[in-house]
Amino acid sequence: RTLTARAVHPFSLVGVVWDDAAAPLHGRAQVRTRAHDSGAWSAWQELQTGTDDAPDPGAGEGGGTAARGSTAPLWVGVSDAVQLRLTLPDAHRVTAALPRGLRLELVDPGPDTPVVRGGPPATAEAAASSAANAPLAPLGATEIPAADQATAARTDIPAAGERVPAGPVHIGARPRIVTRAGWGADEKLREARFVYTRTVRAAFVHHSATGNNYTCAQAPSVIRGLYRYHVKSSHWRDIGYNFLIDKCGTIYEGRAGGVAKPVLGAHTLGFNNDSTGIALLGSFGKDAPPAPALEALGRLTAWKLGLYGADPRGRTPMTSTGGNLYRKGLVVRQHVISGHRDGFKTECPGARLYADLPALRETAARLQGR
Repeated sequence: RTLTARAVHPFSLVGVVWDDAAAPLHGRAQVRTRAHDSGAWSAWQELQTGTDDAPDPGAGEGGGTAARGSTAPLWVGVSDAVQLRLTLPDAHRVTAALPRGLRLELVDPGPDTPVVRGGPPATAEAAASSAANAPLAPLGATEIPAADQATAARTDIPAAGERVPAGPVHIGARPRIVTRAGWGADEKLREARFVYTRTVRAAFVHHSATGNNYTCAQAPSVIRGLYRYHVKSSHWRDIGYNFLIDKCGTIYEGRAGGVAKPVLGAHTLGFNNDSTGIALLGSFGKDAPPAPALEALGRLTAWKLGLYGADPRGRTPMTSTGGNLYRKGLVVRQHVISGHRDGFKTECPGARLYADLPALRETAARLQGR
C-alpha cells in the first residue's frame, strides 16, 4: 500500500503510535527524512518497534486516557519531509497485521534554550545534606494535589514521617542535575499531580534508542522531544524516565516530583514501583556508551540509591506488576542496578551498555564509600 504525500511542518523527532498499547506492531518500521537546511535525504533508519518503556497497568497515566502503543522515537534533527516504510511479515494479511489507529508522529521540540545547570556541587557537604533529608516515603503510591506540588517538589524539606536512616550512611555526593526548567520543559503539558511509591529499591538503566546523531548542545531539544512524545503522542502522565544523561555526561531531571523523592516513573513495565529509571540518550546496541555518560551514571546511582540505603552491588526483592518476562505477583531478586532487559524482554539498554553494568555497580559502591 502507498499513502498520498502531504505537506508537514518542520520537526526533529519521529515515531509511530497506535491505539492499543497491548497490540504489537509486527515487522520492520523504517524512516528517512529530509534535512531542513540542506534538503538532503538521510539513509533509511530503523525504528525500534517493541513497546518496552511503558507505565504499569492501572497506574492512571494520561488522566484516564488509554496509553497508546508506540515505537521508540528517533531523533533526526530539524527536517521538513519524511517517508515511512513498513515491511510486514505476511503481505497477504496487511489489515490484520497493522494495529488500529496507526499514525506517524512528527515532534517539534521547540526553540533551543540555554541550559541552566542545577543542583549543588558534588562535595562531601552536599552528600551530608542529602543524607539528612533522605526521604522514606509512606507505604503505597501517594498522589499530591496540584495545589501542593511546589512544596512536594522541594528536596530540602523532609515530609511528615520521614526519618534519617540509622547506622552507617553510604551516600555518594549529589551530582549536578539540570532541572526541568533548565532543559525547557513546558509544565502545562504534564499532569499537575505527582505520584510516589514508598521507596527506591533499584535503578533500571535504559538507552533512549533515539540514535546517536545529536550534539550535546541539542540534548535539551532531544529531551523536550521525548517529553512531548511520551505525553502528547503516547498519552503518559509525564516523561517516562526519572533521569536522563547525555553523551557529554550532563544529568537531567526527568519526571517531575523532586529528584530526591521516589517518583513513580513509566520506564520498566512490571517494575516501575519502588525503582528509578535512568536513560542514557542514544542507542548502544552496537556503539559503546561514551565514558562521560558512564561516569555520570555512576555518580547519579551512588547518590540516588544511597538516599534509600541501597548497595549498588547487591540484589533486592521486587514484585512484578506484570509484563512479558515475569508474571504479575512474582517476586524477583533484581540487581540494585539493573538493565531494562532484566525486567522486560527487550534489547534495551543495548548490548554495549548492558555489558558495562557490572563495572558500574562497583564504581557506584566505591563512590558511596563501601
